[in-house]
Order: sequence, then structure tokens, then C-alpha cells
Amino acid sequence: MSALERQALKAKLGGLPPLPPHGLGGPAKRPLIRKRDYTPIHWDKYFERMHDVKCGDSDTFRVYECGSTGPVLFFLHGGGFSALSWSLVSSILSGLVTCRCAAVDLRGHGDSSTSNNQDLSAERLSSDVGNIIKEMYGDEPPPIILVGHSMGGAIAVHTAIRHLVPSLIGLIVIDVVEGTAMDALSSMQSFLKGRPSIFKSLEQGIEWCVRSGQVRNLESARVSMVGQLKRVDTEETATAELEHQIEANTHSGGTSTIIEEEEEESSAKDSKSKPVEEKVTSASPSDKAEFKAPAPVSSTEDGHHYTWRIDLGKSEPFWRGWFEGLSNKFLSCEVPKMLLLAGVDRLDKDLTIGQMQGKFQMQVLPQCGHAVHEDSPERVAEVLATYLVRFKVAEPTADFHRSFPGC
Repeated sequence: MSALERQALKAKLGGLPPLPPHGLGGPAKRPLIRKRDYTPIHWDKYFERMHDVKCGDSDTFRVYECGSTGPVLFFLHGGGFSALSWSLVSSILSGLVTCRCAAVDLRGHGDSSTSNNQDLSAERLSSDVGNIIKEMYGDEPPPIILVGHSMGGAIAVHTAIRHLVPSLIGLIVIDVVEGTAMDALSSMQSFLKGRPSIFKSLEQGIEWCVRSGQVRNLESARVSMVGQLKRVDTEETATAELEHQIEANTHSGGTSTIIEEEEEESSAKDSKSKPVEEKVTSASPSDKAEFKAPAPVSSTEDGHHYTWRIDLGKSEPFWRGWFEGLSNKFLSCEVPKMLLLAGVDRLDKDLTIGQMQGKFQMQVLPQCGHAVHEDSPERVAEVLATYLVRFKVAEPTADFHRSFPGC
């Protein structure tokens, strides 16, 4: 069709109306862009209770729990993370099946306090897990499934292979494979040195966590990043500081409800409060609200800077011990096993053969980063719930929808 024919057809059918002159009809409205909220969220939105477990004379471990019946999923976090990285998964999972979730701050991490925070050997950490479970549940523990991410996955395997949990009925490892982990060790120090060493506020730390891709889920970062930081001047963990601020707000008649991002909170200078003396804390449904931390400007002016709770670079002597021989150890565990990965490329030779022989179940969740359980907590919770129902160790609720294994 020629240009003249197209013009004739357009005139016959009628073209679009011409654009109005510039400036008519009022100014164009700019799209409303809501600022992302990087304020921290308190743990009690996800866990029902928090308490400290004392092992021996000088070691105390922080544990968060939810659920009251059924088997126990005992969660072990990765290196540098904390028990709060399991917040969303635990909350969702306990609503899908009848189970109990328990997440612990391992030695040197979070709010746990031990006589030797520097000993992060596989033997020491796995012994800690066995001791904590014994202190929590006594001589007749309930059925327990160990669930570990990264370093925590390796420690779960070491704990299982040493038979430190006599009631162990399952083992789930998330995104840790011997071959991939060993190959990554050579670049680990460079990665750690590339992270910021100081944050001016908790909000800045949470923002870095999301923007850097360490955690791709904003909600999860807002609750879990708090467990990874501590105050520079007082060495107090950010988790403990948040507890003190909430207690101060409660005593002063304030609330810990969420504040809209457009509002400015100018009365949050009341940070010097008495420390929380209770070792066990329970959260009622009415208390489960997000907490608005002091504005970043206030914390900067007061010199309240934050750094990492643990210097992971100093743990290098133990790295090889975590992962060396891990694949064969995992395959030799006699309980039902599952390997949850962010990509099939992470599978090494031994695990590939084991998977073909049906020695464990494998589930791949693409489009997730290394922190699979934080990036996609709903999907991971569905996979864990399906695992429990498949082996008939937990009863499903009305909200449960089976997740089919897949790679």
C-alpha cells in the first residue's frame, strides 16, 4: 500500500485525535512513588516466645520459638546470620502444618554469649547443638528435624553424623554443597572486605542488605539484619537495643505500632533505658507489631554507629572443616534427607550420583539468591510442609497446599 493509499484510508476511517497543545489540560501528574521502608521489625511479629538456654557454667544461647505441638524443626543459620533469618519461614510453616519451630543463635552469633566465641569449629558448633537440644527437651526429646542454611547446613550434617540428637527423624540442608563451598573459600576474604564495616543506623544496614542482594526480600531483611549488627560504642547487639527501646516506649506510655514512612518521629531520644531482665519473653497477638526505630539522623548525631556482630574473617581457620567431606557425610545419614538449592549448577559429582540413586530428595528454587529461605519464605515453607506431610510426621492444616518435588 502506497503512502497516498494509506492517507486515503486513514481519512475514510478517521484517525486518532491530534495531541492537545502543550500546557492545556493542566500539569501532568507525576506518578506516586512510595519510599521503601527500611525500619527494623521486632521478632515477635513472627515468633511466639524467646528465651535463653544455658549450657554448662558459661555458655548461653538465644532461642526463638513458635508452635506448641508436633515435631520440632530446629533451624541453624549460616555464617554471619542469626536465628532471626528464619523468622518468616517459621511463622508461615507453623500455619501450614502442626509443628514446632525453634531457631538458635549459634556460638559467636546474634545474642548468644559463650566463654569462647572464637571457637567455630564443626566439632564445637555441632556439640553446642546437641547440648542445646538436650537442655531444652531433656532425656525424652520430641521428633526433631535439623534444618540448616550454608554453614548451618554443614553443622546440621555434622550433628546428625555424630548422633548427637537421638530423636532425629529428618535432615534438610539449604544451599550448601561441598564442591561449590570449597571453591568459594578462596574468594571469601575478598567478599568480606568488600562489605561496609560501619553503618550509621539500623535503617542504613537494612538498606545495604537489600540493595547489595544479600537478602532480596525487604520484609525478611528488616527483621533478620538486626540480628547481624551491634553498636560500636557499647558492643550491645542491635537486637538487645531494640528490646530496650520497646520497653522504654511501653513504660513511657508509647506504643510500638508501625509509623507511616512519610511521618517524622522526633520523640525517639529515649534510648537510655533499663535493660530487659526477663530471660523468657512471650508475645501476645496484640503485641505483634512493627517497631519504628529512631530516625537515622538522631542515631548519627549521637554517634550510634553499628558494625557486624561477628568478624567472619577471623573464622577462616575453620572454613575447610565445615565443608570438607560434607557430601559423603550427608549421603551417609540414615534419616530422610532433602537438599534445597537455588540452582542445579551447585550440585557436585557425589551428590549428583546420590540424587540419581534416590538417596535424598532435591528441590530447586530458581530466582533466589544464596539466602533462599529469606528470599522466598512462602515457597520454602511449602516445601518443608510437604516434606513433613509426605513422611507422615505432621498433620496439614486447611491452608496447606502440597508442593511437588522438582528440579
